[in-house]
Amino acid sequence: MGLELYLDLLSQPCRALYIFARSNNIPFEFKRVQLRKGQHKTEEFRKVNVLMKVPALRDGSFTLAESIAILLYLVNKFKTPDHWYPSDLQKRARVDEYLSWQHANIRAKGSKLFLSKVLLPLLTGQPLPPEKLEFAIEELNIVLKQFEEKFLQDKPFIAGSEISLADLVALVELMQPVCAGYDLFEERPKLMEWRKRVEEAVGKQLFQEAHEEIMNAKNLTADQFAPELMENFKQQLLKQV
Repeated sequence: MGLELYLDLLSQPCRALYIFARSNNIPFEFKRVQLRKGQHKTEEFRKVNVLMKVPALRDGSFTLAESIAILLYLVNKFKTPDHWYPSDLQKRARVDEYLSWQHANIRAKGSKLFLSKVLLPLLTGQPLPPEKLEFAIEELNIVLKQFEEKFLQDKPFIAGSEISLADLVALVELMQPVCAGYDLFEERPKLMEWRKRVEEAVGKQLFQEAHEEIMNAKNLTADQFAPELMENFKQQLLKQV
């Protein structure tokens, strides 16, 4: 049994893994797990990840959860080019610093805006009140400013002159609100240029392929979600926004 990656490309961490593996010619079997159909709740998937979340990895009898852990596993197993996770102590620390910060900042605020603009109205039948949507945008703008000033600065990439895991993880997260109709790059030329460099580094066609489904997220309909998940999912979303 070869390497298997369990992914739903509507998920940002899943897209990061997919792009990383494909751009580094890592052989894997793509096991699609559709979250909106509840496929992560099956007993079959529970054998792969008892947490019942994607992404997940199975490599023979070995299983692994959590996207950052999986990325680092692939880096080490397949000895990918050094720039992804630099051997230089300080460059690697820059990558670790961003990956440690992003969960409660770029990921949290970008996801919140996507949920507010796309999923919550879909599941409740009502748009989010304008003041709540504006607050979500303000929260995202604060962390975008921090990202530019602290992590990107005037460098081509977060760790210096070459792309790293930090850049890939950052960009797939920032694409989430873009796919919800909020173009956060439009008035941020530094971020726009960085985005172009990241896309070129992994391959524009591959990047677009990985984002094809999420780019059409606004076309999702409520009947595409498993009925048994609808109410629970709606209540979880209401708590987050």
